Amino acid sequence: MTEILFVLTVIYAAYVIYSVVKNSKKPKVIDDSAPAMMSVSKPLIPENLNTPLLVKPIAKTTKSTAAKAGIKNPETGEIVSSYGNYRFMKRWIKEALVTEGLLEKVYQNKEINAEVEVKIKEAMARLEDIERYQTSI
Repeated sequence: MTEILFVLTVIYAAYVIYSVVKNSKKPKVIDDSAPAMMSVSKPLIPENLNTPLLVKPIAKTTKSTAAKAGIKNPETGEIVSSYGNYRFMKRWIKEALVTEGLLEKVYQNKEINAEVEVKIKEAMARLEDIERYQTSI
């Protein structure tokens, strides 16, 4: 059985090599006599710049985010470096957002929508600025 499989594999490999060599020998002809086609597209800037944004911009922090290594749990000393998605955040981070008064409640996955995500990101930015949750680098 293994001999048959080996023979079929060799035949398939030979076919692939043959087809690659056969296609590479065909000369590619470029017709320079035809004028080059130029397409003019519309700019991607919207016509009405006064339209309101769907998502509020996140408040800018004064400290650089590159220097931060994560958020520290003040009770256990655990440091979490990845907390970008609320659905996969540690439970203590969600509870810290509520105890600090940055969010009204701990949201369930089915309650999260675009508006709630904006609130969560703003709350996380504020939580990173609280001294108890900062890591010492």
